[in-house]
Amino acid sequence: MFLEIPDILGPTEVERLRALAAEAPFADGRITSPHSKVKNNLQIDHTDRRYEESSKIMGAALQRSETFRNFAFPRRLAPPMLAKYRPGMNYGIHSDAAFIPIGVNPLRSDVSCTLFLADPQTYDGGELVVHLGSTKAQFKGVAGSIVLYPSHYLHEVAPVRNGERLVGLTFIESSIPDPSHRELLFHLDEVGALEGYNMSWENRTRLQFVRNNLRRMWGEAE
Repeated sequence: MFLEIPDILGPTEVERLRALAAEAPFADGRITSPHSKVKNNLQIDHTDRRYEESSKIMGAALQRSETFRNFAFPRRLAPPMLAKYRPGMNYGIHSDAAFIPIGVNPLRSDVSCTLFLADPQTYDGGELVVHLGSTKAQFKGVAGSIVLYPSHYLHEVAPVRNGERLVGLTFIESSIPDPSHRELLFHLDEVGALEGYNMSWENRTRLQFVRNNLRRMWGEAE
């Protein structure tokens, strides 16, 4: 299941992230994927002070979003980082690593997240393309929006023809590892939120019983 969420970042946050991206040094994206033959982009230098500021802005925006939390069930969040794609750059078909080395315990990538920061009218190409068998889903969100999708899908970033694609990227380790379980719980929670006060107290209690026990069966402790 995919989820697009608008306005995760406010206009002031988007402008600050664009300013940081304009000031900060960027390095060849293959520095974090040295054996990749398909990665052709730039990512912010992790040793620069502006990396830490930009990462905190994006991380805080995600964590304050109730919709994000209800969809991803975040247990751990990789520090978000900025990435640029200039004309001719792309990221060919690839699979995200199952585990990302962060601190003592590697982070399991259950949900992938792209934060769109550039106005989509300012660059051509650069769509996020997720492969679903013989079908492809394409995403090119407005500035301040995000798209979330299960990390196990093959995906790519189409070549940028003109302008510059600026995005933030992160990975989420979910307390509900199975994507089908996350989807079912998301829908149950949505129904509970939308219909809760229209139900009798008895039925609300029964729904809560089902939700709590499914989370107990499928989930991992925070």
